[in-house]
Amino acid sequence: MASHRRPKQPSRTRVTVLTTAAAAAVAFSANAANAAPSEKPSKDEVKAKVDALYEQAEHATEKFNGAREKQEKLQKEISTIQDNVARGQEELNELRDGIGLAAAAQYRTGSIDSSLQLFLSSDPDDYLDKASTLDQLSSQQVEALKKIQDKQRELAQQRSEASAKLKDLASTRAELGKKKKEVQGKLAEAQRLLNTLTAAEKAALAEEEARASRSASERVELGNDTSASSRAAAAFQAAQSKIGSPYVYGASGPSSFDCSGLTSWAYAQAGVTIPRTSQAQASAGTRIYSQSALQVGDLVLFYGDLHHVGFYAGNGQILHAPRTGTVVRYESINNMPFQFGVRI
Repeated sequence: MASHRRPKQPSRTRVTVLTTAAAAAVAFSANAANAAPSEKPSKDEVKAKVDALYEQAEHATEKFNGAREKQEKLQKEISTIQDNVARGQEELNELRDGIGLAAAAQYRTGSIDSSLQLFLSSDPDDYLDKASTLDQLSSQQVEALKKIQDKQRELAQQRSEASAKLKDLASTRAELGKKKKEVQGKLAEAQRLLNTLTAAEKAALAEEEARASRSASERVELGNDTSASSRAAAAFQAAQSKIGSPYVYGASGPSSFDCSGLTSWAYAQAGVTIPRTSQAQASAGTRIYSQSALQVGDLVLFYGDLHHVGFYAGNGQILHAPRTGTVVRYESINNMPFQFGVRI
């Protein structure tokens, strides 16, 4: 006969826990339903964040420019060393060939003296020690051997230098890639924020930027300030010819520029070579700490880390490539934290 067991009743503790959990879930749902949705950032808030990201990107851009400049310099130095090594090896081979001809001549006569046998040793240093003891070398042979030794040492030193520079180049390339990713990351984040705006908000921002560029370029009053030199005047004139050209990170002309790309390009048009980065340009001439002493064509450096540079344009104005999303234009020198000027 089948037994009928009474179903086990849940414990009082279990009932209490389940009841409490259910009550909490209901309360959470109610609160979630009544909570206000997170507010979308305003156009001005997005612009402020984007501007900050663009400034960070410019800082990284100057580091990128520095790494790229170092890479190019190392590549040239390595190429020069490798060319020198190749020529040195040819000279060494000629010296060795000369010794070989002398040995061949003695061989044909049937007599290779012991001094020449030592002379053909694979270890010139060991040979010199032995030969000097035996006093079997002619002055001509000693001179030839010393030339071989000097050339071998020179080649060894050059190869060691090339090896060290190749390691430095590999490290610099890695740094270059890192900084490039950092710049691209900042710009991508800025674009992501801009993409949260409506089409109307984007159009309004674009119009604000275009209006700022027109106003800066059309209404600027440069006064009668003069340049410190003809080369500064020529560089400034070259920069003026690029007003309206877009800012592009890492660009140094002729159709787009970043901040130090514009200044280095403009001075190159005046026949003057200055460093590529803003930080290096800060040490390219005489520093001027008083704004009242600045003259047209002087470089002007901004921010504590000197990551931005432009030209002094006169009457408290600068001419520069500001940042991503802008063009080469005039602005007030007071729009950024001025550090000092540099007279080239």
